[in-house]
Amino acid sequence: MISLEHKSHNFRIKIKSRNEFSAKIIGFKFKKQLIYGNLKGKNTLRLFDFTLKVNGFDIDKAKMALAEIQAKNDLEFETYIEDQKKAIITYHLEHNSFYKTLGKSIDLNDWNSVPIITKQHLQQPLEQRLSDGFTPKNVYINKTSGSSGDPFIFAKDKWCHALTWAEIMNRFGWYGIDFNTSKQARFYGIPLDKKGYYKERLKDYFSNRFRFSVFDLSDAAFENALTKFKNSEFDFINGYTSSIVQFAKFLKQKDLILTQICPNLKVCIVTSEMLFDDDKSLMETYFGVPVVNEYGASELDLIAFQNLKDEWQVNSETLYVEILDKNNTVLPYGEEGRIVVTSFYNKAHPFIRYDIGDIGILSEHSTYKKPVLKKLIGRTNDIVILPSGKKAAGLTFYYITKSVIENDGNVTEFIVEQSLLDTFIISYVSKTALSEVKKSIIKTEVIRYLEPHITINFRRVEKLRRSKSGKLKQFTSHLN
Repeated sequence: MISLEHKSHNFRIKIKSRNEFSAKIIGFKFKKQLIYGNLKGKNTLRLFDFTLKVNGFDIDKAKMALAEIQAKNDLEFETYIEDQKKAIITYHLEHNSFYKTLGKSIDLNDWNSVPIITKQHLQQPLEQRLSDGFTPKNVYINKTSGSSGDPFIFAKDKWCHALTWAEIMNRFGWYGIDFNTSKQARFYGIPLDKKGYYKERLKDYFSNRFRFSVFDLSDAAFENALTKFKNSEFDFINGYTSSIVQFAKFLKQKDLILTQICPNLKVCIVTSEMLFDDDKSLMETYFGVPVVNEYGASELDLIAFQNLKDEWQVNSETLYVEILDKNNTVLPYGEEGRIVVTSFYNKAHPFIRYDIGDIGILSEHSTYKKPVLKKLIGRTNDIVILPSGKKAAGLTFYYITKSVIENDGNVTEFIVEQSLLDTFIISYVSKTALSEVKKSIIKTEVIRYLEPHITINFRRVEKLRRSKSGKLKQFTSHLN
């Protein structure tokens, strides 16, 4: 048995095993079933909000502030955007030595004079990037996943992080999800060391969710998951796209609709990895609920979320999203370019015109108040460079292969890696090895879409490598 105590927040936790632990907040007498039950009275303790508050995130105030922003009409909203852009730049020029150095030539009346921040700029000690009055002890600190190849530690002040949660809770609320009462089936990674493992399980406990590890996607693991769904009233599924797709394929294999055994299920929300149309269709068929696409970045906020009209609505309340070309010129709606984001409320750390490393398109129908992400194409560093000099998005290569390789249900997962200028490796997990005919079809299709004189090697594996966080990188170039 492990006992942990957090003196500042008065938590006591007793952990008996990986699957059994109890928790108590001293001074508050409650049982888990009381908090998470069907009590709808005004005095019912909202545990998720409560845990945010005891950690210094004023979620009630943040929800009210967000509602006030959303209530603005179109003209007021445009003024709000321009005011916030100037306010956050002014703040960091006055209070952040790192940003003062970076923004020496800024003209507050010329947005184009504001420099672009890249992840390479931020790969220096956090203390050197914090604004006056902020220290590692009074901010929210986390680390990016490193999926872009450039991981770094970042910080948010507590008000900014409270607004982040208000935004997330607002968007999930579109689908009837309440973080205080809705039970989540969570498909995420989990640390394998003992301390990290129990820390995540504890967070899951207080967040009313059960975590399914994405590091084991075997039929046996999914059988256990199925049992858990039968015995739990899950309201929604949330997690990494690739692992949830694998669960849907398992259900297809069993010819089972998930809502038949878990009728409480309302929606599935996927994040962190690309969602393809055929995968979305598969999940909606075998889950029996809508599948919603989320796009976010831990260092920023929720960036875009699929609304009830099936539009990928961009967060314009706490962020300002632009699409830039290679010369850092702002592109008009409808044109493809780099996604650059400004965080309006992070005073602890500047994220102003921050190049997130993705390529996308904002819809021609976008407005200041309601920008819409028409397409997310992929990461800027996931580019295929071919022998002729031609370039293509890495996910284009992946998508071409996907359209052929998964047709018969034999291959469950695969990744594409570029090892040399003219050489690609397709690593795949399957019931049986790919036939020479199937390999030939794939090679022909890739060459037809890209160019000739490309070598494609196939490697069958038992399991694909995932990052420490559990994400699956569909395409990787090793040229650099």
